[in-house]
This record gives sequence, C-alpha cells and structure tokens, in this order.
Amino acid sequence: MCHSKDQLLVDHRLSQLSTWINQQLLQSHRYQGPSLSLEVVSGDASFRRYFRCRYQSSAGQAESVICVDAPPDKENNPAFVNVLQGLKAAGVPVPDLLALDYDQGFMMLSDLGDCLLMSVLNEASVEGYFEKACNVLLRIMQAEFRLSPLPPYDEALMMREMELFRDWFCGRYLQLELSEAEQQLLSEAFHCLFQQTRTQETVPVHRDYHTRNLMVLEDGSLGVIDFQDAVAGPVTYDLLSLLRDETCITWPESKVKTWTGRFAGQLRQRGLSNLTNDDFWYGFNVMGAQRHLKVAGIFARLCYRDSKPNYLIHTPKTLRYLLQELSVVVVQGPQAEIEPVVRLKAWLQQRVAAELVSRQPGSGELLEPLV
Repeated sequence: MCHSKDQLLVDHRLSQLSTWINQQLLQSHRYQGPSLSLEVVSGDASFRRYFRCRYQSSAGQAESVICVDAPPDKENNPAFVNVLQGLKAAGVPVPDLLALDYDQGFMMLSDLGDCLLMSVLNEASVEGYFEKACNVLLRIMQAEFRLSPLPPYDEALMMREMELFRDWFCGRYLQLELSEAEQQLLSEAFHCLFQQTRTQETVPVHRDYHTRNLMVLEDGSLGVIDFQDAVAGPVTYDLLSLLRDETCITWPESKVKTWTGRFAGQLRQRGLSNLTNDDFWYGFNVMGAQRHLKVAGIFARLCYRDSKPNYLIHTPKTLRYLLQELSVVVVQGPQAEIEPVVRLKAWLQQRVAAELVSRQPGSGELLEPLV
C-alpha cells in the first residue's frame, strides 16, 4: 500500500502525540500503567485533530482526556490558549488545559464527553437547551480580553469570508462565468452588508457557536468547544450561528424571532446592547446573510479542496436561509443604503437558485417559495 508524504507525516505526529500524552499522564500521576492508545474524536475542518485517551485511575475509576494535535506551523495555538483562559475566567464551561507543548503543538484537555447538542435536540427539548445555550452565550459576551485582545472581526476578515461565495460556490461549484457587472454587484453587496453590521455593539464572538460545538454534559449543562477562532465582533453573530445552523433542524421563523427578541432583552438588561428588538432582528439577519454567503463557499471549498463532499448536501438550506435573511434586510433596511443588497437578492433568485436546483434537483421544493 502506498502512503502520501502528508499521510506519513500525520501518522508520525500521531505517534509523537501518543508518546507525549503517556508521559503527561505518568508525570501528573493520573495513570501509572502500560502505554495507552488514542481514539480518533474528530479532525474534520482544520489541521487540528482531536483524540481521546481512556485510562483507569489509581482509584479504579474509568477516566479519559482529550489529546490535541495542532501543528504549530498551521494552527495558532497561543490564540487557542488565550481564548480558553479568557472564557474559563468568565465562567464559560470550556475544557481545562491539563498540559501544553507549544513547540510540538500538543495539548491535553479535560474531556467534556461525546454527546453533541445536535444529537439530542428536538421540538420537545429545544426550549430548555436553547435557554441554556443563551445563558452560556451571555457569559462568553462578558468575557474579558483586555490584556490580550481578540482580533477584530473587521472589514478585511468579513470580506475575505464572503469572497468564498464568489470563488468557491459560484465559480468552482456552480461553474458560473460571471460578467463584469455581476462581479461588481457581488463586490458592492458584500461591502454593503459589512457596512450594515457597524451599528451593532462589539463583544467576544465564538464564531462557530452551533449545536455541533456545544456538548451536553453529564449533569445536563452545556460545555463549549472549538472556540479558537474567536474574535471581537457583532453582538448578533453567535446567536445567529446557533439558531440558523444549516446542518441542524430548521426552526419556524416565528420561534426564531421570539428567541431573538428574548435574547435582545437579556442583553439590554446586562448593558451589553442598546438595540431594540426590531433593530436586533435586523442585525441578526444582516449577520445571517454574511455568514451564509461564507458557509456556502466553505462547503464548496471543503468538497473541492479538502475532498469532503458531504457538506454540499446542506447547500440548499444555506441558500434558503440567505434568501430569507436578505428579504428581512430589504424590507427593514434604509433603502438608500441597501440598494446593492436588493439587487443581490434578485440575482440570487434569478441566476443562482436555478443553477443550484439543476445540480441538486431535490432542492427545488426547498427553494421554490423564495424564488
């Protein structure tokens, strides 16, 4: 069997990580027995990989730790540690950092288990779990990073994310040959969406706060993972990620609006936002449009660059959310300022939706009410 150079390197790093973890368990007196093996937990959308190491403590109890392989030339491990420490200090239920080796890019974390919120979420459980998720989110927003500030969610970053839609979704997946006028339309609409985010308060933003990054702990509370890309950004962003997760259940719009209004009230009570419910709903949908442009591009990139085609099945729902969000922006937004967004919505309905349906025929029913 032939192995690529990259595969051999990955296997070599796994061997090194296994050796390091066993040393850490021994030195911390957590485990004194023979060498232990590692189980794959995840390693899906980045170069960071997670493994679980199970062992029996000296008291005879079954224990486990999470082992992180984060190559230092590809992952910003100091940023991961900074965010973890800031969230931990704010009372956010994130893993404990048990051991760290910056040079090798290895970490040992406490284990929050393997029950994703997504796996237990349904119509009966959603109210209780989303209340818990919003309470955790309020703690994230109150975390203090003055000594080591989070990077800003600025125009350069937002524009770079939205450009994924042009390059990977329209260009690579749909194979659209965009005219000069269409290229200009996208550029103007992306800039317009960014400008519409600037009225929102800035808070710590997890940036991927959804049901696959929230763990249901043994006591029924929620733990938070995958926070390394946190930024200082718009106050509506993380709630949007939670309530409009394209890989999860689609919740009725009336419920989403109720949850959004309730959260806006909680923010006002804590002095984190002065936005009215209507203004928060508008900002929520502005951020939704930005995020779903990005997500559509990411799903295409995962397919073509990273050989992970399964994400494309979520693309029709992503486009549906995008059109819903743009509809709110068009109705509520200042007409003189959002004209490029009006044209973007029409273009998506007339050009992009039809192309997507031709590639995924089953998506027609999902998109039909919006096109």
